[in-house]
Amino acid sequence: MELSPEDALRLNVLLANDPLAIRINESTMTLYGLLPDGEVRVQLNPSGPDEKYLKLVRAMLSEKALGSPGGYPLYLQRWTRMGQMREESLEQLLMLGDPTAVFAVVCAQGLTDELARRAWWASEEAENARRMLQTEEVVQGATGRVLARYLVDYLPFETETETMIESVRAVLQPGLLDEEERLGLWKKAVRKTPYLVGFVAACPDDLPEPLPPHGELAVVAPVLEGRAAAGDGAARLLLRTFSGPGQRFLDTCRRILARPPTLDVVTGALDAMRGYFAALRPEGDPDLTIAELIGEAEQWLDHDPVAGGLLQALPGLRRELEAMRVLSGAGYGVVRPAMKGSNAIGSLMRRKLEPVTGPLTDRIEILMGAASDRSSQSPP
Repeated sequence: MELSPEDALRLNVLLANDPLAIRINESTMTLYGLLPDGEVRVQLNPSGPDEKYLKLVRAMLSEKALGSPGGYPLYLQRWTRMGQMREESLEQLLMLGDPTAVFAVVCAQGLTDELARRAWWASEEAENARRMLQTEEVVQGATGRVLARYLVDYLPFETETETMIESVRAVLQPGLLDEEERLGLWKKAVRKTPYLVGFVAACPDDLPEPLPPHGELAVVAPVLEGRAAAGDGAARLLLRTFSGPGQRFLDTCRRILARPPTLDVVTGALDAMRGYFAALRPEGDPDLTIAELIGEAEQWLDHDPVAGGLLQALPGLRRELEAMRVLSGAGYGVVRPAMKGSNAIGSLMRRKLEPVTGPLTDRIEILMGAASDRSSQSPP
């Protein structure tokens, strides 16, 4: 089987005009080319089965772009998914009319805003948008806002909590959404707990509608500020936590742990809390159970000289310091015993996790103090 003379002529004319990207609609057997001044459409006229004919079309495109009719070989797929494709090859990959090749481009370290624009034209897929928003140049460029708006519009159609979380986290990067769009997404999180995980992961210190500061902040602030200025990380964290934005962060984490639909949501909240209090545990996730974390926090406070000095200056903050230390170690280790061998979701999962989420929620409420009684005043 060969390309029909009409298709061969039209494709050669298109390629002679140096298109920036090519895509193929397989269901309608239509090929599109992106040119600097617009796009062109070529209706394919198969001389045999569509699948075999498309292989011929892509072989012709590959011969032109890569110098080989083999198209996008498997070994290149492996390297490009790891972001290791040479930058000079990215433009050529967009000429193959192959969604897998486009995915290679969006994962590449050398992705630019212009290449992102072309790749998005070639394949408008939510996963492509999420991947491209991992590149700072795209976030800062014109394409970033286009991708963010698409992901927000597509969120109602997402079915996996993990992709919901990642989409929200991606679009909340600075400069992608205006304040009205951001608040609209926040209000939708009242009914979509995974959205809240995206918020606490993306902007823990800039969540909408901050709560009033902790009731004791004005009393302890002079001592905390002095010690924080001298380099005391625990004092700095207490100031951050007792502030209005810090109280909103804690309240949001508490809401997530109250009714998580899946384990992804739980682990996402744990990751956010561990990151928030990471200064207390620079070694990272200790992979401890909740009982081990609680015991370790008590010992830490008795043996760490910096924490001990802060406790001596403010003896009334012992429970708060222990709570921060526990939350700084919250990781998969705390849920592993309860969920080992189980793929439960929903209410069954929540019952299994009560021995974990209960103590964690208690520590959150210790850090909120009187704020725990007024945290429901604004959604979510």
